[in-house]
Amino acid sequence: MHNDREVTEQRLDRVLEQRIRPAVHARSVPLQVEVWDVSGEPVPVSEGLDAPYRPARTGDRWGPAWTTSWFRVSGTVPAEWAGLPVEAVLDLGFATHSAGFSAEGLVYRADGTAIKALNPRNTWLPVTESAVGGEEFTVHIEAAANPVVMHTAPGELSFGPTSVGGRAPWLGDPAADPGEPLYRLRRLDLAVVDRPVYELVQDLEVLGQLMRELSPDSPRRWQILRAVDRALDAVDLQDVSGTAAAARAALAPALAAPANASAHRISAVGHAHIDTAWLWPLRETVRKVARTVSNVTQLMDDHPEFKFVMSQAQQLAWLKEHRPEVYARAQEKAKAGQFLPTGSLWVEPDTNISGGEALVRQFVHGKRFYLEEFGVETEEMWLPDTFGYNAALPQLMKLAGVRWFLTQKISWNTTNKFPHHTFWWEGIDGTRIFSHFPPVDSYNGELSGAEVAHSVRNFQDKGAVNSSLVPFGYGDGGGGPTREMLARAARLADLEGSARVEIEGPADFFARAEQEYAEAGGAPVWSGELYLEFHRGTLTSQLATKQGNRRSEHLLHEAELWAATAAVRDGHPYPYEALDRLWKTVLLHQFHDILPGTSIAWVHREAEETYAAVARELEDIVGAAQRALAGAGSDTPLVFNAAPHARAGAPAMGAAPRTTATEDTPALPHPDGLVLDNGVVRIVVDTDGLVASAYDIAAGREALAPGTRGNLLQLHQDFPNQWDAWDIDAFYRNNVRDLTAAESVTALPGGGVRVVRTFGDSRVEQTLTLPPGTRRLLVDTVVDWHEREKLLKAAFPLDLRAAHSSAEIPFGHVDRPTHTNTSWDAAKFEVCAHRFLHVGEPDWGAALVNDSTYGHDITRDVRPDGGTTTTVRLSLLRAARFPDPDQDQGTHRLRYALVVGADLHDAVREGYHLNLPERVLPGSGPVEPLIAVDNEGVVIETVKLADDRSGDIVVRLYEAHGVRARATLTPGFALDSVTVTDLLERPLEDPASCAVTEAGEIRLSLRPYQILTVRLRRAEEA
Repeated sequence: MHNDREVTEQRLDRVLEQRIRPAVHARSVPLQVEVWDVSGEPVPVSEGLDAPYRPARTGDRWGPAWTTSWFRVSGTVPAEWAGLPVEAVLDLGFATHSAGFSAEGLVYRADGTAIKALNPRNTWLPVTESAVGGEEFTVHIEAAANPVVMHTAPGELSFGPTSVGGRAPWLGDPAADPGEPLYRLRRLDLAVVDRPVYELVQDLEVLGQLMRELSPDSPRRWQILRAVDRALDAVDLQDVSGTAAAARAALAPALAAPANASAHRISAVGHAHIDTAWLWPLRETVRKVARTVSNVTQLMDDHPEFKFVMSQAQQLAWLKEHRPEVYARAQEKAKAGQFLPTGSLWVEPDTNISGGEALVRQFVHGKRFYLEEFGVETEEMWLPDTFGYNAALPQLMKLAGVRWFLTQKISWNTTNKFPHHTFWWEGIDGTRIFSHFPPVDSYNGELSGAEVAHSVRNFQDKGAVNSSLVPFGYGDGGGGPTREMLARAARLADLEGSARVEIEGPADFFARAEQEYAEAGGAPVWSGELYLEFHRGTLTSQLATKQGNRRSEHLLHEAELWAATAAVRDGHPYPYEALDRLWKTVLLHQFHDILPGTSIAWVHREAEETYAAVARELEDIVGAAQRALAGAGSDTPLVFNAAPHARAGAPAMGAAPRTTATEDTPALPHPDGLVLDNGVVRIVVDTDGLVASAYDIAAGREALAPGTRGNLLQLHQDFPNQWDAWDIDAFYRNNVRDLTAAESVTALPGGGVRVVRTFGDSRVEQTLTLPPGTRRLLVDTVVDWHEREKLLKAAFPLDLRAAHSSAEIPFGHVDRPTHTNTSWDAAKFEVCAHRFLHVGEPDWGAALVNDSTYGHDITRDVRPDGGTTTTVRLSLLRAARFPDPDQDQGTHRLRYALVVGADLHDAVREGYHLNLPERVLPGSGPVEPLIAVDNEGVVIETVKLADDRSGDIVVRLYEAHGVRARATLTPGFALDSVTVTDLLERPLEDPASCAVTEAGEIRLSLRPYQILTVRLRRAEEA
């Protein structure tokens, strides 16, 4: 019987692929083909339609990488096809079966409206359901010669034959295109669609896939096997069309058998994950969106049950701008309930590296777009492919009106299997969001038998509930669902041996799942961050991109703060349009393959150029507002302080004349090298340029562990098993080189110490300074980096026993154990921190703060003397080869600092100060802050004018230390009213959060890590 089964399976595969499937379009006639090759960037549709075409034919080569060729294909429906359904079969020479990873095309009518797209899994075009005969047929195809991306092994990608040794020059710059055509036209025909044969293909696929997933001794498996045998016996291989109906009749009983009453229920959600950039540039994503939406709206015409979710507002905004007729179709289908805007975000961002206020704006701009363009209040956060999720997100979701969260990526964990598929996710403040991880373990599902069966077997919450979600449709490079997937869904709706499959929207699934869990006694709870045990290298790859983002986030903070202050104080125009546009630009580049550093060089080169332009414009906005505030007629140096904590005599978010010294602490001779002593901290830099001592004078305590030296640069071999730019594997620690040799160590005339080192093909110059009156040893680092497959870290071995580290995340921090008691702890060998990472004992600690570093690691070792060394390291640079062979090559400047004797308050404050440096302008007097707070642990993150242009001031703040807090806000203007709002600046009912005194002060009561947005209306002047 075992052999019988194998014989039938082999027979099915061969007959289906070699005889039945080709018979779907067996009757065909060739189309006439003409071509126009575009040099350079894509052209408008009108230009492509009116271009000077030349004759072409099947077999011709076309398309050097990233170029576009326009094809005009035409023909006449034969008279003898009258009454028959006719399609065009348009195979541009697709070199892979993966949609979105090779050539693609969008087909247009003569009037320039899009019909549908072409890709390796979607080569058909509707012509007529019932031909008259003699119809003239002409369409234009905008064909994109995107390079072939091949899956060489599970989890591995490579580019096609034009790349040599993983290096494809056209990945960094289209001008470097080698010029060789990648594709050859394969088939351009008009063809009769044999509907019975097509349906037979779908019947055999569904039953054949189900048969393979059932247990070998399952009666249902053998029932299907015999039905398939009988169907194949009924097929005349020389007359497939004439015998298809008989074959389908043999399969009908097997397809009619209903599912078991206990069958798992799958909500099939049509979806196309479209990476906003990755192995293609942003401009190509604009076209991918148009192709995908054209495909799904065309499918909706023929399948009214089909529903499709679109999850990135930026992509729909592009569609509105570049393909308005396709966008209009999406809006039409949205009104019909088939096209479902979802996700609530501007793009699907990285949520480890994106700053807190940036994540707020992802919700603000995403939700507003859906409200304004579709009239939809989205309630889902849809992030299937992001590389881990910070623990502030549940609160942010709730404050944005989001009820449900979906991701897939945690299923990629390499050490620990996440214990739930449906659960309540609890953030650092206690907020819970109902969440789901589809057990199908894919966000690009095909509704295959293997996927459906895996969903059932893998589902972790059996017993309590019995339903899950499957996002189906070709993705990453787009494409979306196909008619074949819908055919599978229809057959799997109620089929014995399978889960029940129903096409519906995510809200349908989530509402039902919530109810099911409520009836079952409640869903399980996962508290804290959703750490992805994979892709840890994304915290470090492409430093320039990360620096551009970090600097942009803080410049936007400054621009809004000073522009709002100048508007209120001096009537200075507030740049609403510019700030809206600049925020959207920064949000776009937080996409989860741009900010993490995992796109091709072309993407990151353009990102650096964009960030530079953003910085120039924001500097102009900041400068204009500060000049308006500073006034004229005096040369008194005014210190403008955009940080939420006072410094240098300047109030938080205000300006005042300088009252403190600005000179750095001088470097004086010391028996071991040089010493920096500001009366608070004493730093010894030895003759190797390493920190031999970091002494807290007031506490009488040495920060560094005995026998160790700080600011030790360490070079590791970095060659992960797969996913070069994405991954850091734990075995990297097995190979390390301490960079102790110094080319020079010199005292600087203005204070501080300069250290120069060379290693390999690289050079690093560090300037160590100790500002007066501070605990902060600042390390200003310039690296000319030319290593390959290496990881550079900076280590500080500290003499303390820290039970946990405290790492800044958006709107708070997360505590992580420093031990490796469990596999969950051990897996976090590279972790994310934003501006600071703090370690300490109950009465003393230290912090590392930085201006552009996210990757960190913390280890703890017991010394022979019984003491404990806690070593904290920052990841500075990597040098992966894929997908950018020249990742991070070149010169970089970054700054970090060791804060000696720091508590958590110091860590928060110093992190802001490093990232929001003071600015000095000549002026005539102080600038009082628009808003002040009397509790250092309550941090004002944002001050801006309301988006509705009412003139109201919007203040967003949070409790930063993880404790209950009371605070008083003092407005710097006459106050009319205060309203607590959601992130979109809409009123919330939250009277317990704040109250206004008769003096016009605002009393706050905050829970740990609470985020609060208040809207302040000024009193009208008398």
